[in-house]
Amino acid sequence: MLNRAAPFLLSAGDRVLPLATHMPFFLQRFALQRSLNQVFAQAMQDGLFDILERRWMRLRVNDLNLSWCLSKDPHSNRLLIQERAAVEVTISGNWREFLLLASRQEDPDTLFFRRRLQIDGDTELGLAVKNMIDSLDSDDLPHWLWQTIETLGKQALPTSN
Repeated sequence: MLNRAAPFLLSAGDRVLPLATHMPFFLQRFALQRSLNQVFAQAMQDGLFDILERRWMRLRVNDLNLSWCLSKDPHSNRLLIQERAAVEVTISGNWREFLLLASRQEDPDTLFFRRRLQIDGDTELGLAVKNMIDSLDSDDLPHWLWQTIETLGKQALPTSN
């Protein structure tokens, strides 16, 4: 069922996701902090996000005109989202490139080498974040979520690959 719906969901994403720019930031922060901390609870426990302790990175989704600053609070062991912060690195790209990265349909090095995703600022921190993302275990995600991300990622693959 999901395989047949994937083209429709991607097309709907192209139309609906840009509307998120009209959502007040406090709602974006609430939704992102809650969901990211829930989804990555095991990775947080395992220390995968420790590279972001007391350091800020910006995640920018160019085609949606959205960006968030992320850090890890060492006291609560939770990810924090802010609208503005003194970021050390920015990782940017279009939403479908982030989907390809998350779904592991494209190699992260390929996405960065082809400049479909970009790292600006502290390159060392950016590469550490890229490696951290690449090391996340899909088995730690809820099965339905991983299946959805993987299916949509396969559908989002450029036809020239």
